[in-house]
Amino acid sequence: MSSCVFVQLRCKPGTTYKVAEEIVLREVHSELYSTSGNYDLILKMYIPKDQDVGKFINDKLLDIEGIERSLTTLTFNAF
Repeated sequence: MSSCVFVQLRCKPGTTYKVAEEIVLREVHSELYSTSGNYDLILKMYIPKDQDVGKFINDKLLDIEGIERSLTTLTFNAF
């Protein structure tokens, strides 16, 4: 079983497409969208149950050049 989380990313100006391409290459997401508003991208990730959510995201995602800020939303029950 895994935990579903949504991660919103704000990218440095002009880097959104490069960040998105790197995420796709890393294959750490199940869905990835560009968005309007305070964040440029939102992705849905499944974190293995035996992994720490923060460490997993930090190690697998947040070292991508061009990411300026992130917001992670944990999920609980699906309806």
